[in-house]
Amino acid sequence: MFGKRGNDGFGKGGSISPAPQPAASVAVAERPHTPVLAEPVREAIPVTRVQPSPPPVRKKAARTEDYYDTKSQVFSALIDTIDLSQLAKLDNESAREEIRDIVNDIITIKNFAMSISEQEELLEDICNDVLGYGPLEPLLARDDIADIMVNGAGQTFIEVNGKTLESEVRFRDNAQLLSICQRIVSQVGRRVDESSPICDARLPDGSRVNVIAPPLAIDGTALTIRKFKKDKLKLDQLVKFGAITPEGAVLLQIIGRVRCNVVISGGTGSGKTTLLNCLTGYIDLEERVITCEDTAELQLQQPHVVRLETRPPNIEGEGEITMRDLIKNCLRMRPERIIVGEVRGPEVFDLLQAMNTGHDGSMGTIHANTPRECLSRMESMIAMGGYTLPAKTVREIIAGSVDVIIQAARLRDGSRRITHVTEVIGMEGDVIITQDLMRYELEGEDANGRIIGRHKSTGIGRPHFWDRARYFNEDKRLAATLDAMEKD
Repeated sequence: MFGKRGNDGFGKGGSISPAPQPAASVAVAERPHTPVLAEPVREAIPVTRVQPSPPPVRKKAARTEDYYDTKSQVFSALIDTIDLSQLAKLDNESAREEIRDIVNDIITIKNFAMSISEQEELLEDICNDVLGYGPLEPLLARDDIADIMVNGAGQTFIEVNGKTLESEVRFRDNAQLLSICQRIVSQVGRRVDESSPICDARLPDGSRVNVIAPPLAIDGTALTIRKFKKDKLKLDQLVKFGAITPEGAVLLQIIGRVRCNVVISGGTGSGKTTLLNCLTGYIDLEERVITCEDTAELQLQQPHVVRLETRPPNIEGEGEITMRDLIKNCLRMRPERIIVGEVRGPEVFDLLQAMNTGHDGSMGTIHANTPRECLSRMESMIAMGGYTLPAKTVREIIAGSVDVIIQAARLRDGSRRITHVTEVIGMEGDVIITQDLMRYELEGEDANGRIIGRHKSTGIGRPHFWDRARYFNEDKRLAATLDAMEKD
């Protein structure tokens, strides 16, 4: 049933070198059954089937050298038996069943002394190594984990409900960890090794991945994964989590609907991308939207969306496509809205120019801690691009382009809140004038250390984008929302 093949694609002890094809497809070459793998032997194996999706959390005993030696021997026998080229023709579920059947036979033939639970654990590990991302698979399967942070082979942390906890997950050695990182990044045409030790990539589900390898990472490869939620969050769910009030959510809906140019500001992990995803849900289905990202993770539901992604330089240092290149090019693609995943440098100037030249409703995110700091950061980023414009001219461009700044924050208890909805009014002398439509005010904390606060309206009777709201027939809903916010 199984064609014999050399020991390619797998390193001893469970480390796996990157394959040119996704690891999720594998199959077995046909050949006649032999007495060694006959069905009666299979029936004698007391193995409880492990479901493909691992349980939420299971505290495992520390792995020993004996465990890894056994795993290494089983791997070697598996690779001598299985044909990876045929395994690639099967779906993931069928491939798992084939691998498990062969491993069961190998354990019986070699007479390894293992309990049923140990055998289950070995089966799960080997299937994850061959078809997935090894020790990371149980963490990737959990929906409650927001971030996975691997600090070398011996230390893994996870973020759950805003709190960082150490996980039981360990890698055999740094070679296995680097091998899994190479497999991840190779699937999106990127590489990570000693000559190119820093890499941004994404998993097939859109989860954001950053890898930094030795010699830059002194204690072994550092892998950071920002998990991608399978179910796209919506504004009503943010209301349920307390990130914003129901009236504030309606205000954001109107801002997205009436094509305000929006910049979402916040620190790392504050929920900027999640909020950007929520706002894009109110873009009309007829509009042509073009997204520009370093690693594609936005989940737009509209039918007319073009997704663009930057590209790093190749091994000769050539072929790089920057965010500026993408934004400049998308202006020639007849966009109605431009969505930039994150603005980090001089590309902010191109985005502002796009906002100011007929692409109303464009959006982007930026790292800043307050709305005023957001404006200063944009000014600094323009200067980084080498533009020799007077400071007042730069501020006039910013004030004429950005309509609303939405500030997101991750509080010290791990919760996320929208702390400001701020309008950019215009210029007064050399200063950009802004006004807050809504603010989040801290009031203390409860006995469990959870932050207590409330969203408050600033009492602005008529926002600066009122005429725009009237043009889109949203003025009555906007007035009712502002009145409700003031009464609250």
